[in-house]
Amino acid sequence: MDAINYVHEQLSLKPEFPAFRAGDNVAVSYKIVEGNKVRIQVFRGNVIQIKGTGATKTFTVRKISGGVGVERIFPFTSPNITEIQVLKRGKVRRARLFYLRDAIGQAARIKERKFIRPTKK
Repeated sequence: MDAINYVHEQLSLKPEFPAFRAGDNVAVSYKIVEGNKVRIQVFRGNVIQIKGTGATKTFTVRKISGGVGVERIFPFTSPNITEIQVLKRGKVRRARLFYLRDAIGQAARIKERKFIRPTKK
C-alpha cells in the first residue's frame, strides 16, 4: 500500500484551495469543454460531504436549480477546477449532510457560523 500512496503523491497536483468543510456554501469554478471551445462555469451550493484521502479525495456540492436538487462531485486533484470560493461558513454538527436531500424550504437552510475557528489543512 505504501508504494501506491507514494505514486499518488508524486503524480498528483496539489492545488491551493481555501479550507472548507461540510455545511459551507462554496462557488466552484470549473472548465467545460464544448467542441473546441473552453469556458468556465460556476457551480454554487452547499458542501454536503468531503470523502477520501490523498489523490482520491472528493467533495460533493448540492444546489437547488429550478426546484430540483442537483448534486455534483468534484475531485480535489482535478485540473479542471480553476477556483473555489467560500461564500459562507455553515454551522452544522455532522460531516455528511444527506438529510438536506429530503428537506424542503426553511428546513433546507443552514445557519451561518459567526465565530470562525482557524482550521488545519
